[in-house]
Amino acid sequence: MWVTLLIVHGLLAFLLLGAISHQVVSAWAPSHARRGNILARFSAVPGAGYVNAVIALYIVNASFGGLIYTLYRISARLTLEQGRFWKTFGAFELKEHLVAVGLGLLPAYWYFWRSPAAEDHPRTRLMLTTLLAFIVWWGFIVGHLANNIRGLAT
Repeated sequence: MWVTLLIVHGLLAFLLLGAISHQVVSAWAPSHARRGNILARFSAVPGAGYVNAVIALYIVNASFGGLIYTLYRISARLTLEQGRFWKTFGAFELKEHLVAVGLGLLPAYWYFWRSPAAEDHPRTRLMLTTLLAFIVWWGFIVGHLANNIRGLAT
């Protein structure tokens, strides 16, 4: 069961990573900036279209992470400590805090991306999206790193 939860968690994280990456690139590099290159095509999607998907995927993925956290505390954390992987251990601890901050940012993220307000505060929207993208990327990389070390060390 734990392996299934971990696989679903990873797949949801991958979907969230794609959605937030498209949105942050479209916020930073509008598609009219350069025509014809890969950045223009990647950022051509309307960023507002990803808001509900990002929020839903973030909440569901954080919930799956909470379920898996029990197994992490029992086995993976012990493996990291015994193997003296202190940097990975610390990065995972930071991930926990950042994900909690991201959950707290979701209402503001939704508020500043909703249709009427979307044009009023572009810088706030840009910063919230960038911070959320950083949290998602950090969580994705650190989560996979900790899982891979656990697999190698056992």
